[in-house]
Amino acid sequence: MLHDPNKVHIFDTTLRDGEQVPGCQLSTPQKIEIAKSLELLGVDVIEAGFPVSSPGDFNSVIELSKAVNDPIICALTRANKNDIDVAADALRYAKRPRIHTGIGSSDMHIKTKFNSTREEILERAIEAVKYAKKYVEDVEFYAEDAGRADIEYLAKMIEAVIAAGATVVNIPDTNGYCLPDQYGSKILYLKENVKNIDKAIISCHCHNDLGLATANSIAGLQNGARQVECTINGIGERAGNTSMEEVVMILKTHKSLGLHTHINTQGIYEISHQVRNLMNMPVQPNKAIVGANAFAHSSGIHQDGFLKNRENYEIIKPTDVGFPDATIVLTARSGRHALKHHLDRLGHTLDKEQLAIAYTAFLDLADSKQGINDDDLNQLVALHLATKLS
Repeated sequence: MLHDPNKVHIFDTTLRDGEQVPGCQLSTPQKIEIAKSLELLGVDVIEAGFPVSSPGDFNSVIELSKAVNDPIICALTRANKNDIDVAADALRYAKRPRIHTGIGSSDMHIKTKFNSTREEILERAIEAVKYAKKYVEDVEFYAEDAGRADIEYLAKMIEAVIAAGATVVNIPDTNGYCLPDQYGSKILYLKENVKNIDKAIISCHCHNDLGLATANSIAGLQNGARQVECTINGIGERAGNTSMEEVVMILKTHKSLGLHTHINTQGIYEISHQVRNLMNMPVQPNKAIVGANAFAHSSGIHQDGFLKNRENYEIIKPTDVGFPDATIVLTARSGRHALKHHLDRLGHTLDKEQLAIAYTAFLDLADSKQGINDDDLNQLVALHLATKLS
């Protein structure tokens, strides 16, 4: 089924799982704006919404299907006929429609959420996939809470839904519970024990409750998964989803994994800002890849090493993700090399003695002021070195 066995399919759920964040609801025009950016970025699948959940979500899936051409457009459902009917209706204009249906797979969900049995849940899963298959060729099945599911039962469920017609099988770590080796082993078990697994793509959908979403997704890929469900900036329910930019740049940086995506990485920073602004969801400054400090160097030791060879402290070029160039941030921990770098940039050429005077004055200023800017440096030179430079 896979034309390129080393290609990782990027399934973006910013507009579905990401929008479940309190206060981040988007209008249909805003969703279309982000969807068009995702299309330019090169994502393979856009999960456009959960059509049965509200008239707004239903309408968004319709309008987004009209607006986007290349990516698969996916609509989420529960394992019941009404959800699937509504999703199929919402996808009627999609060029490449996918219905994403599923049900809980852990005993916790089976017993306490559905008040059911393993046998009944298995029948519901099979029935939902067969029913969705009447509408679309591309059906993805999610085994909710697979991270805590009994592995033999999970394998039985996955084999059954593939036989029923599922083209993608989603193995969610719904609660962000698994350790990377546990999640990777789960994917490998399915790869080795589900006899028809070659008929479907295995997908990772990991949550970040313990800060392991990206690590778990990479572990899944290392063990045979070939789709990652993720969001821009890692937004999503509770502590968030797997961060798209992290997965994409890990694969690009670690070429030894032998995996690649079709993402235009130079568009990452721009879409990160777009999602942040439209969803009013700030990005923490130390967020990997897209945070304000991701390429900022403030320690004197780091600054010195960076100025000698930026690869001493940068494994990713800022330009690779469309980020403005790296910054040397002046603080009380900055060294002479960093100060000289900024003074040279401003046109102040100092000899060794003058630099020593400037550095002493700089440290006094940096101890009393958060953040040193160009005006501060120009004033420092004027106050302490004007007579010596004339």
